[in-house]
Amino acid sequence: MDGYNLVVCGRYTISNPRKILAELLIEDHGLDLPARYNVAPGQMAPVVAAGEDGSRRLTEMQWGLVPSWADDPGIGHRLINARAETVAEKPAFRDSLARRRCVVAADGFYEWQKGLGGKQPYLLRLAGGAPFGFAGLWDRWCDPRGQVLETFTILTTGANKLVEPIHKRMPVILDRQERAAWLVLRAELGALSLLCEPFPASAMEAIPVSGYVNNTAHDSVECLKPLALTNPRTLF
Repeated sequence: MDGYNLVVCGRYTISNPRKILAELLIEDHGLDLPARYNVAPGQMAPVVAAGEDGSRRLTEMQWGLVPSWADDPGIGHRLINARAETVAEKPAFRDSLARRRCVVAADGFYEWQKGLGGKQPYLLRLAGGAPFGFAGLWDRWCDPRGQVLETFTILTTGANKLVEPIHKRMPVILDRQERAAWLVLRAELGALSLLCEPFPASAMEAIPVSGYVNNTAHDSVECLKPLALTNPRTLF
């Protein structure tokens, strides 16, 4: 599977689910989903999925795409991300790009900056913690007994100037207009080039947080707590 996946967005947050889902659906969804502060691969998370008939549905799927033709669902562990620049070329993603797109609910994501003292985690988000959505793809896999598993992957692109000192790539963040266009399955794929442009750095902020977030078992507001760095120039 070399070339499919460079792990970028390996954790993210849904700290205010009602606000996020209201923004994504632009309606009263009437759901009461729990806040998530450290969503990790293999876990269930909410997405807004587009169907071929033009429908939209809010549902929970497992993070890590398992193509419908896969022999082993374990492939999902290696397909948590898809590079926007090459997604149309890869067998694992081509069909989903044309038929099964989704927007992944979020309001932040984590990346780790390598340093002499180890890796420093950062919470990256829109200024003020505004909700947003990642561009995603989904698929449906069935085991021999007919049990259905729905999964998703998050698209990534080159990092903007804020993220680049931490990681060379970042997830594709969509504004409201872009989300609407992304979910129109019959739209021209030429617009995909827009996904290769990173979200503006000026509209984002990077907050150093403690190593508490490193443990996927930790899923509390403590993950968001800012950490005062001894060297404020570490990021840049």
